[in-house]
Amino acid sequence: MSDHDHGHGSGHDHGGGGHTGHSHGVSADADRRWLAIALTLIAAFMAVEVVIGVVAQSLALISDAAHMLTDAASIVLALIAMRLAARPAKGGFTYGLKRAEILSAQANGLTLLLLGAWLAYEAVRRLIDPPEVEGGLMLVTALAGIAVNVAATWCLSKANRSSLNVEGAYQHILNDLFAFVGTAVAALIVVLTGFTRADAIATLVVVALMFKAGYGLLRESGRIFLEAAPATIDPDALGDKLVAEPNVVEVHDLHVWQITSGQAALSAHILVEPGGDCHAVRRDLGELLRKDHDIIHTTLQVDHAQAPVLQGALPGVRGLLPLDDTGHCADPHGPVHRDEPHEH
Repeated sequence: MSDHDHGHGSGHDHGGGGHTGHSHGVSADADRRWLAIALTLIAAFMAVEVVIGVVAQSLALISDAAHMLTDAASIVLALIAMRLAARPAKGGFTYGLKRAEILSAQANGLTLLLLGAWLAYEAVRRLIDPPEVEGGLMLVTALAGIAVNVAATWCLSKANRSSLNVEGAYQHILNDLFAFVGTAVAALIVVLTGFTRADAIATLVVVALMFKAGYGLLRESGRIFLEAAPATIDPDALGDKLVAEPNVVEVHDLHVWQITSGQAALSAHILVEPGGDCHAVRRDLGELLRKDHDIIHTTLQVDHAQAPVLQGALPGVRGLLPLDDTGHCADPHGPVHRDEPHEH
């Protein structure tokens, strides 16, 4: 077997751990069950709230109902995405459809921002020209809404929130809970003081929370789509850690990304000392990545270093490697890690 084969022959070995690293203590069926219960609660209450919001002329109640509609849509989207993500990898989709969940999270973030923008416009308009508001009816409905959303939020908290997809639906419902709390406070102010602008002010507070949650979901889903490393992993520090292992001369073409939330993957080209055991190095590095960083999807191409590489690895010698050096990439992506001070 050639040196090149040492690396690719190990690409699918996961350190003996199989896929257990993906378990977060909650099964996919349990996730779907909790989401379905939350969906039923929200859909039933939303229908009642729309009618009451129109009768009471409360923007806060109508905005809560609109938000609950997006809650229901976000859960439906999450359930569909979970079904798609569970399909096995085949054909051109070599990772399966796992990123359908990330698309769902991104859609949830976007709807939070768009709905927030509409509600902000309506709230400002009502601050300028406030309508009459039925504070008593508004208060009773808001208190009932708090109870429903507490139950729905609890349901989603039982699901696997390490999934960005579930987190997106959870953020929708959590923000709706905050909205109902704000509506209840505004309704109480209207009942006690007659200050109807409290309705619009409560809406603006909720809009701020929606923008915060929506931006967070778009940022995290965007990182996954742009193949960024997980936020908890510094690729440069990881490269330095790998090259410090016994017999490792150089690490380059190091890539760390997420297939979907909670499933990191890594690939790298590893050069070892001439005469070093490529298989042993590969096994040791794979175990280090699994134990220290919970990365079990690893593809390590392990080769023996050629003489020019060894010369280049010596302090003060920075000559370019010849293009016909098959043990090294002529144009590596990212920094080249050697066991010496180097540029990051």
